[in-house]
Amino acid sequence: MKTLVVAPHPDDEVLGVGGTLLRRKGEGVETAWLVVTGISAEFGWTPEQVQSRKIEIEKNTETFGFESVFELGFPTTKLDTIPMGELISKISDCFNFFQPEEIFVPHPSDVHTDHRIVFDAVASCTKWFRYSFIQRILAYETLSETDFSLGVAKPFNPNFFIDITPHLKNKIDAMSVYTSELGSFPFPRSNEAIRAQATLRGAQSGFVAAEAFELLRERS
Repeated sequence: MKTLVVAPHPDDEVLGVGGTLLRRKGEGVETAWLVVTGISAEFGWTPEQVQSRKIEIEKNTETFGFESVFELGFPTTKLDTIPMGELISKISDCFNFFQPEEIFVPHPSDVHTDHRIVFDAVASCTKWFRYSFIQRILAYETLSETDFSLGVAKPFNPNFFIDITPHLKNKIDAMSVYTSELGSFPFPRSNEAIRAQATLRGAQSGFVAAEAFELLRERS
């Protein structure tokens, strides 16, 4: 099997799918990481910040053992300024190159605009008659994004749980790479919150620790 995680920003892959990615790697699955946004001096970031982000991506590429990493480099928090056709074209190119059977995407109810736009673009790249290699599409939850949405018609409704008990510590270690994104509990993106979420999802599904997803489509 080949698995690809679509992350609007670096750290979404850890928060939503980190334990599952580690499990998939242990199962011998070929994995890939598609990072939609990036930072650069052109977008107002300092050289130090750009270099730090580069190192973060390199570290977690090694941690998760990704065979392929795609960095589209669109400006973070500004995807609403990019023509949807351009986003779809770039994502489509990545899909056709890697040909994943399993795809993880951000949930469409996420409060962050980038997440919602990425979901819409990915949805356009999953038609079976154009991307026949795709067998399963799962939406993941992202702390401080999925759980902060208000007044949405279809909130995150998990119906697919993956046991990550042996991988929880390594997931938390992978998140520690993103030092600028972490805070002290009760900040949502904290080690304690990540552990608590995994414990809750585990209790809902009969595991010590789990990640929860919404199965959007599966064909076999």
